[in-house]
Amino acid sequence: MIKNPSELAQYIGTLLSQKKLKLVTVESCTGGSLSKLVTDIPGASEWFDCGLVTYSNESKTKLAGVPEELIRQQGAVSQKVALAMAKGALDATQGDIAISTTGIAGPGGGSLDKPVGTVCFGFATRTGIFSTDKQQFSGNRSEVRDQSVLHCLQCLCHYLETGHF
Repeated sequence: MIKNPSELAQYIGTLLSQKKLKLVTVESCTGGSLSKLVTDIPGASEWFDCGLVTYSNESKTKLAGVPEELIRQQGAVSQKVALAMAKGALDATQGDIAISTTGIAGPGGGSLDKPVGTVCFGFATRTGIFSTDKQQFSGNRSEVRDQSVLHCLQCLCHYLETGHF
């Protein structure tokens, strides 16, 4: 498995191009870092449709179609909200695969149930494959975000190689 995020993004771009698929990102805690990384690659417009940064709960609702009630019931940092973000991004775009991130990068904002470093991921495809994941990362704010981006790329790579997340 490729560990360097830039090299992994390049490889993913090649796989997406070969499969004629378009990627959509919908990011909260990563603040557009994933979108930036993939658009650093020349020719990304061939396989990258768009990136949404839905940092506030309101933007999760308005841009990604996450029901307000779901956020109230589950909290913004939850696997159900992450999946709703990914599904909503597909509904709002021309993408074929959507990846979402929502979490607590720190240094504050954590709780006993959701400590700093908690990040939830949502994955959705036009072919009806849906998945979620939850990780507990360590480190400072930047390190949590970097680990989150790498995890997204690794999951996407796994899907493109195997057909499941």
